[in-house]
Amino acid sequence: MFNLFSVKGGLSSVQGFYCDGVNVGMKDSQDGDVAFIRSDTPCAITARFTSNKFQAAPIKHYQQYEKDFKTDFILMNAKNANAMTGEQGVKDIEAILETLQKHQKVQNPIMSSTGVIGYRLNQEKIGSAFSKFDYHAKNSDKTARAIMTTDSFKKELAFKIELDDGGSFNLAGICKGAGMINPAMATMLCFIVTDANIPKADMEELLSEATENSFNKISVDGDTSTNDTVMLLSNGHSNSYDKEAFREALNKITFELAMMILKDGEGANKLVAFEVKGAVSQEDAKKASMALSNSLLVKTALFGEDPNWGRIASTIGASGIDCDDTLLSIYYDKLLIYSHEQRELDKEREEKAYKIMKNSSFKVTCDLGLGEESYTSYGCDLSYDYVKINAEYRT
Repeated sequence: MFNLFSVKGGLSSVQGFYCDGVNVGMKDSQDGDVAFIRSDTPCAITARFTSNKFQAAPIKHYQQYEKDFKTDFILMNAKNANAMTGEQGVKDIEAILETLQKHQKVQNPIMSSTGVIGYRLNQEKIGSAFSKFDYHAKNSDKTARAIMTTDSFKKELAFKIELDDGGSFNLAGICKGAGMINPAMATMLCFIVTDANIPKADMEELLSEATENSFNKISVDGDTSTNDTVMLLSNGHSNSYDKEAFREALNKITFELAMMILKDGEGANKLVAFEVKGAVSQEDAKKASMALSNSLLVKTALFGEDPNWGRIASTIGASGIDCDDTLLSIYYDKLLIYSHEQRELDKEREEKAYKIMKNSSFKVTCDLGLGEESYTSYGCDLSYDYVKINAEYRT
């Protein structure tokens, strides 16, 4: 058994980790645009990356390291994704990290970037951060803010896990993301650090499981970035570990961070769960659920607070799964919207549906009536602000 507590301080709450963020002039705001996470001892690390075929230079640089390498430093920047920059993009990272070594000795440093695609990094500006960093700072707030792009708020969480044997360990994470969010993964960066003494094999297994149950279940706009990254680092400082406790804590932190991303979807007003159940297979349930969370017509209906079940039904039918309109039923929360016997909304049910759709979050359940399998994904509405934000992204 174990107890899990939410704690303040974000990354700063984890033993042996330090972090800071500074502004070098790439962002106009007072928030930083270059940041770091550092451990005082080398960390085991595992990561999950975008499924986009055009992976950005930081991912390619990471993949050059040998299997099971350890690191003690992650450098992050906003405003420039260093994507579609060819071999020179990786060489620019190597040059920047070589400059870093003159200010702080690090082992197998990693770089992660987010921002506009197609431009080389400004080595001079990023390098100027190295004399501004406080390498012994524990400033999770500045670090979380420095990686924001179109995000409207910082995203950080931390938990302490107390074990029955008297031991304890900490787990904390920061992430950014608001647009280009679509599995797998959701443009997002996520960095999770722990002082748990976790075996590398468990890190691989549990991060894969947690990512699948969180970031791979959300969609803002149906687009997958070139830079999506989730990293888990462990320095083992606590000398404590329990696999089930760690699993629960990691699943909780990734899911809650994923929901923060969804709530912060560019211009989004609503967070909606799409459960498809009664499917003949897990694959069918997932396919239909993800079709609903990605559908532009469904998203605009959510924004307009229009209980138009026709958009839900047509999306399921178009997904290519086994389905039958005489067996299908659709619910908004617990309100029946459609069934074979009640295909048209009467005035009373329509008014109740309108009230549900005015909520900032609710659930759409689609029972296919064919089997026992189910899957839930998460989406948001699509507003006028989404178009404005992305039309003006580079300006």
